[in-house]
Amino acid sequence: MIVEERMVSFINSFEKGNTDFLDELEKYSKENKVPIIRKEMQSLLKFLLAVCRPLHILEVGTAVGFSALLMKEYAPEDCHITTIEKYEKRIPIAKENFKKAGREKDITLLEGDAAQILKELHGFYDFIFMDAAKGQYIHFLPDIMRLMPEGGLLISDNVLQEGDILESRYAVTRRNRTIHARMREYLYELKHHDLLETVILPVGDGVTVSVKRKI
Repeated sequence: MIVEERMVSFINSFEKGNTDFLDELEKYSKENKVPIIRKEMQSLLKFLLAVCRPLHILEVGTAVGFSALLMKEYAPEDCHITTIEKYEKRIPIAKENFKKAGREKDITLLEGDAAQILKELHGFYDFIFMDAAKGQYIHFLPDIMRLMPEGGLLISDNVLQEGDILESRYAVTRRNRTIHARMREYLYELKHHDLLETVILPVGDGVTVSVKRKI
């Protein structure tokens, strides 16, 4: 927990909630230990969607479709979402959830490894949500930059690793050291990239919001 738990609970107590379908899907995800975005991340996404009003959203990491459906609910009605997922067991669940919500025409799910799929995508996405394997963010970034127009927004979730990111690499478990190093590299790149202006926020498990500068 990055922010003290009582404070998070207090802030979340003001939330208006989501649709019944999203509430049920959130409950299902928690019961089945499917990682989905936290309440405070949901609130941030809703705010950014209201400000930016994107028409083309790209999501890296679908899981069971919760965040894609939430973004579609709060984005403009004519917004289309493209989302990428490689975990085979979750793909049919996500597709079924899109169908149940009546959003199968509004959300395109691309199946496979994001590293390969991103290389094959063309066009521009004015709102990109990164919520996949944390150790791969730095590898996705070149294609993400190619797909972002000037003024486009990149939101990257889970960047502070429950606070472990500030520790020495020797203070984290050996199996997490590669992810730890890659996330530090990713954060440095976001903050120092000539074409990006980035803020790092202690929201949820840490999030970055980056805008692509106008040249």
